[in-house]
Amino acid sequence: MIVSKTNYKIANAHLTSRLKQTLVAILSVTFGISMYIFMNSFMTGVNDTQTGLAFSTLAHIRIYNDIPKDNTNLFKNKVDDETLVKVRNPKIIQYTEGIKNSEKILNMLDTIPEISGITPQLNINVFFRNGATKVNGMLSGIDVVHEDQLFGTAQYVIEGNWIDLDRRSDGILLGSGLAKKLSLRLNDNVIVTTEEGITKNYKVIGIVETTLASVDNTRAYIRIGFARQLISKNIGYVTDIQINVKDYNNTAALSEQIRQMTPYKVEPWQEANGQLEAANKLRNIIAIAVSLTILIVAGFGIYNIMNMTVNEKIREIAILKAMGFDGKDIIQIFLTQSIIIGILGGIAGIVFGYLVSVVVNHIPFKIASLETLPITYRSSDYVMAFVFGLITTFIAGYLPAKKASQVDPVEIIRG
Repeated sequence: MIVSKTNYKIANAHLTSRLKQTLVAILSVTFGISMYIFMNSFMTGVNDTQTGLAFSTLAHIRIYNDIPKDNTNLFKNKVDDETLVKVRNPKIIQYTEGIKNSEKILNMLDTIPEISGITPQLNINVFFRNGATKVNGMLSGIDVVHEDQLFGTAQYVIEGNWIDLDRRSDGILLGSGLAKKLSLRLNDNVIVTTEEGITKNYKVIGIVETTLASVDNTRAYIRIGFARQLISKNIGYVTDIQINVKDYNNTAALSEQIRQMTPYKVEPWQEANGQLEAANKLRNIIAIAVSLTILIVAGFGIYNIMNMTVNEKIREIAILKAMGFDGKDIIQIFLTQSIIIGILGGIAGIVFGYLVSVVVNHIPFKIASLETLPITYRSSDYVMAFVFGLITTFIAGYLPAKKASQVDPVEIIRG
C-alpha cells in the first residue's frame, strides 16, 4: 500500500491528537505479542526438557529380538504349503533370545548418514543382594564410551567416575534409588544373581541419578564384555542396539529403511512412547490457542479504538471527501494508523516478550534435574508473533476504515 504524504500526515495527526488512545492500542498489541512469545517459548522449553529427560535413557530407535506373536507354534515344517509337523506347546521349543553377531548390524548402521550415534546393550534381569536385602532389577552391560555419547549418562553420575567402569572388571554403577534400597555406598560390595543362578560379587564404583525413578530404582551398569562373561555369551551377543538420529522427529522413514536390512524388531521412540509425543503436541496446541486468543482480544481493543476514532472524526472525514479525497484515501489514512500501531506494538512486544522470557528463565525451580523454569528461545516464535500482530491490527483497522470510506459527506455536513 503506497501512502501519499498528505494521507500520512493526516494519519499522524489522528494518532498524535489522541495520544492516550494511541498508547492504549499500542500496549494492547505489545501485550498480545509478548504473551505469544512467552507462552510459546515456555511450552517449547517444557517440551524440550521433558523430551531431554526421556531421552536420557531412551534411544530414538531400538533394535531387539522380539518374542514371536504366535508362540504356540514356534516350529513348522512345510512341504507344498502343507504343515507336516506342528508343535503346539511353547514350552517345548524356546525361541532364540537376543541378537547374535551384532557387529554385522552395527557396521551396516554406520553407513547410514542420518544416524548420529549407536550403542549396543546387554540387559539381564537379575537380583541384587546386600546381606538379607534382595531387590529385583536390570543389569545393563554397556559400551562405556558410546553409551555416554548417546545418552550423556556420565553427567548423571553423582558419586564416583563414569569412565572407571571401563577399567575395572568387578566395577558396577548403581542407580541412586537401587543403592538406597540396598543401603549401599561407594566402595561397598553387592552380589548379583542371574535368573539361571549365576552369582558374582561386584564393587560399587559409582552412583547414577537420572531423576527417572523407573531407571534409578532398578538399573545398574557394568561393561558389556563382562556382562557377556557373566551369562557365558559370545563376543557378538547383545539384547539391544540403541540408535540416535540427527532429528528425533524423523524416525519413521529411517526405521522403515532399517527394517529392510535386519530381521530383528526395529522400534522408533514414538511407537514405544506415544504418550510423550501426544503430551508435547497437546501442550503446543494449548500454547498456540492461548496466544492467538490474546492476540484476538488485542485486535478487538484496536478495533474499538479505531471505531471510536472514526466516529469522532466523522465530520473531518466528510470535509476531506468534500475536498476531493476518495474512499481509497480514507481507507489508506485509517489503515496507516493501524499499521503504525501494529509495527510499534510489535517491536515493543518482541522486546518485552524476550525480557519476560529471560526473567522467567531465571526463576528458581528445583525439581528433577531442573534448577530454573525452562525457556527455549526460537527466532521463529518472534517472527510469527510479529506477523500475527500485524495481521490482527490490519484486520482491526480495515473494518473501521471501510466504514469511514463509505461516509456520505453531504448527509454529515447537513447534520
